[in-house]
Amino acid sequence: MSEKILVTGGTGYIGSHTVVELQQSGYEVLIVDNLANSEESIVGQIEKITGVRPHFTQLDLSERQPTLDYFKQHNNIAGVIHFAAYKAVGESTEFPLKYYQNNLGSLANLMEAMALVNCKNLVFSSSCTVYGQPDVLPVTESAPIKKALSPYGNTKQVSEEIIFDQCLTGKVEAIALRYFNPIGAHPTALIGELPLGVPNNLVPFITQTAIGKRDKLRVFGDDYNTPDGTCIRDYIHVVDLAKAHVVAMERLTQGKNLERFEVFNLGTGNGFSVLEVIQTFEKVNSLNLNYEIAPRRPGDVEQVWAETTRANEVLGWKAELGLEPMLQSAWKWELYLKEKATP
Repeated sequence: MSEKILVTGGTGYIGSHTVVELQQSGYEVLIVDNLANSEESIVGQIEKITGVRPHFTQLDLSERQPTLDYFKQHNNIAGVIHFAAYKAVGESTEFPLKYYQNNLGSLANLMEAMALVNCKNLVFSSSCTVYGQPDVLPVTESAPIKKALSPYGNTKQVSEEIIFDQCLTGKVEAIALRYFNPIGAHPTALIGELPLGVPNNLVPFITQTAIGKRDKLRVFGDDYNTPDGTCIRDYIHVVDLAKAHVVAMERLTQGKNLERFEVFNLGTGNGFSVLEVIQTFEKVNSLNLNYEIAPRRPGDVEQVWAETTRANEVLGWKAELGLEPMLQSAWKWELYLKEKATP
């Protein structure tokens, strides 16, 4: 019997790629998602890639009783990978209560439901936003957690604290994966990043500009203290990221974790500037992008990239795909979306 893993937010960007990797590693996967920022059709796309249709339930984890009822029905889950959360930094500053109610309330309900059926293993989707602008680069897991720059970032910090406190009770063992900037799409181009409305992230903005959905890409600030003046980030291929969640879940289910609550940075350990990403995208896809320099955005961290030694040596995971395949796969996905939308 293959172990059952529940993926919350499993029709979302990183969630869907993780479902694929779990299925290809032999797990039986259940998905719950409220479809606030994704589409149920992704379940069919996953089936096209793996040949197996994951069990899907539309469920809002911020509703306590339906969450408890779900776990009573599915009481043989070996572990949970928790992605389900609102994630737009700008929106979170405009509607902070929406973010606290959803992101923290759903986590509390989930962990209560897990304890109810004695489901002990949790992998949590955290973020490098917990570090703010680090004092030292590359940033390690022991770097101080700074005051968050947004309510979204704060929900990640508080979520980690909630999980840590629940781990102290002995009812759960958890791994928080703090990832840097996931980009790219599955090599089949059947799943990828699907922002509803205006994208918040750089690469969907690049691909949507290249395909003509947007007339111009704006680069926010070219006067930062970096080699070309634009912000630097550690970009990681979403497939590499998905594989790390499988490794983390195996670490928990096989009892290899050394502490009840462990934290790992997930990145490549390399930083690329906004202009480097644009120029690499143009090069690998033989395109010219229409972009302009715009004023800085409030809240943007100047530069951050990961120290990945702990993930490489302790977790036993390493990012394998570089910036070029990330940007090639992102463009291939955008072309697929255009083809699908053409009558």
